[in-house]
Amino acid sequence: MGAMDFKKPRLLLLGTALVLSGCSFTSDALWPSLTGDEPEQTAEAPQEAQPQQAQAQPAPGSNQPALGTTNFEPVKVTPGTPTGTFIGEKVGQMRGELQGLQTSIQEHNTGLQGLRVKTVQDSQRYHGTVAAINARLQVGTTPGNPILVQQFTNAQSELENISADIVSMNQLANRVAEDAAMSAYLQESVQAAFGLSGAVDEDHEQLAVLQDEVRGTVVLIERLLKEVTEDVRRQTNYLATERANLNTLLAGVKTGEIYGQSLVNRTIRTEPPLAQSSAPISSRRPLVVIRFDRETVNYQQALYNAVNRVLERRPNAAFDLVAVAPTAGGPAQVALNTGKSRRAAEQVLRNLTEMGLPASRIAMSARTSAQAQANEVHLYLR
Repeated sequence: MGAMDFKKPRLLLLGTALVLSGCSFTSDALWPSLTGDEPEQTAEAPQEAQPQQAQAQPAPGSNQPALGTTNFEPVKVTPGTPTGTFIGEKVGQMRGELQGLQTSIQEHNTGLQGLRVKTVQDSQRYHGTVAAINARLQVGTTPGNPILVQQFTNAQSELENISADIVSMNQLANRVAEDAAMSAYLQESVQAAFGLSGAVDEDHEQLAVLQDEVRGTVVLIERLLKEVTEDVRRQTNYLATERANLNTLLAGVKTGEIYGQSLVNRTIRTEPPLAQSSAPISSRRPLVVIRFDRETVNYQQALYNAVNRVLERRPNAAFDLVAVAPTAGGPAQVALNTGKSRRAAEQVLRNLTEMGLPASRIAMSARTSAQAQANEVHLYLR
């Protein structure tokens, strides 16, 4: 993408202030017109476990959610004494199975702590790259600046590294789930051994110790599985948010302007559906009017700001996008203007979706106007 020379646009931003309590309009409180010059988890650990705190955490100021902090280290299994009975042999066998299970937990714990450190490091690199891009956009730059394009490519790669970390964490959760099933089976086996005949008192004493250690291990595995699963869930949501933000950042790199977070992040809250406006579009006041009276109109920043302000107050807001053509001239000229205004509205729609506003929130239509002096695109709050 090469640098482009943008002429000053003529973009008129009209909007009514939103009343939060009723989400209605006031007729005398308009937004100022723009010319385009400003473009832990708290469950108790089993007594046998000694949880420690992991050190790797997201850097302050990043959007990455905190990872779990527990260091899952099982205590060694108590050694037993052979009794020479069949039950004694079973106790020794189950003790060996418990030791194998705890070895597996230690391996999972080592893998988890390493993944947490790697995830934080990858996130720090990603946010560092994004911050560098935004800093350049903040002071102003050329549309499609090749330096920013390369940095954006790096940010994409770094975000995919975080995605790979989440895949690895999910695979770890699956292995821990297998151990959870094994620990449940071992717990049942120990309980059943108490009902077998041919045991001496020492067998039951060792069974009681083993039973306590198996129970502690079961609790430890459950905590490990829960914490890993929560890590995967939070990081997956974070990844989806950042992918949307990257799409908006790309739109900013293309235009050389800074937008901010994706508009999709303003629309994910669950709220009651909005009632459809009964007033016709012609009687409503537009939020934004974009006049295409010259070849290049740089309206994207003002458009983003207007929609972002609405979504801060009404996250589920929907919009009407209207292509307006002037009626001056003969039928042929009106038809020509109508086609141009429609294409302009389609471009505005693409810009809004690039900024993260779901296309399902935007309804498009077209009309002519005797008051319009040039092709226009109007955006209304529905």
